[in-house]
Amino acid sequence: MRRCLRWLTLFCVPFLFCQAHAQGRIDCNALESRVLTQTVHYCVMLPPGYDTATAGRSPRRYPVLYFLHGLGDNEQTFFKSGGWDLIEDLRQQGRISDFLIVAPEGRRSFYINSADGRVRYGDFFIREFIPYIESRYSIRRERSARAISGVSMGGYGALRFAFAYPALFSSVSAQSAALIAESPRQTETMHAATPLNGLLGAVFGNPVDLHHWNQNSPFVVAKQNRARLRTTGLSIYFNCGREDEFGFDKGAAELHRQLQAEGIQHEFHLYPGNHGAAYFLAHLGETLMFHSRVFAAGK
Repeated sequence: MRRCLRWLTLFCVPFLFCQAHAQGRIDCNALESRVLTQTVHYCVMLPPGYDTATAGRSPRRYPVLYFLHGLGDNEQTFFKSGGWDLIEDLRQQGRISDFLIVAPEGRRSFYINSADGRVRYGDFFIREFIPYIESRYSIRRERSARAISGVSMGGYGALRFAFAYPALFSSVSAQSAALIAESPRQTETMHAATPLNGLLGAVFGNPVDLHHWNQNSPFVVAKQNRARLRTTGLSIYFNCGREDEFGFDKGAAELHRQLQAEGIQHEFHLYPGNHGAAYFLAHLGETLMFHSRVFAAGK
């Protein structure tokens, strides 16, 4: 019996070590922002073996995917809602490579500067947060190793950042992005028909500042920067559910038509589903594999 137990121990200990070693870990922390004059929480998913690979004289540096959460969520939602398990499965299957996933706290900012200038989230993210993350973690700092993604409000933010700063990001993805093609003054049902109701004042002005709205609209920014989007070769992917309760499927289809007309390469899908977490998880894998392919092509 003792001999059997010894053999069992010798077998199990290496197995458990390999299992633990094969999993990534999540580092949640906070940044005292000078731009926002407040604390901003964030979580980073580190790939398996990160601590060992980044130690020593020649530390390994990884690509990074910034993930922007949706309205009502926070920096932990992505990892607590099934994202962690999905990512681990994809990595173990060899379907995605090793890269960091960074989720900042976005609150209700839509990831832009507010019309009144009191909340400068866009400035914070570009000028303070990205440099902070790249100085704190072992990250490759070239464009080919930097990507951005988001869901709903975060999808809006991700597309807006990538279209506005195509020289910063090699790829962008968005799921169920809060895309509304019409400006507030082009439709009388704007406030009642969208989740921006009650938030427009805080972010876009009250009454809505049309110049500020257009300045941040992914549709307008993509049109203004269409030449740069073509020349930089930004890789673009977005999807939406056909039964999206907020009508974001119509906005996504309109963006698809606009990019087609401008000759900007992209990948777009309308799938069965609504605006819920189940839809997001059902298609999260393909967005992660999309970014992994772009990272691999940019090595």
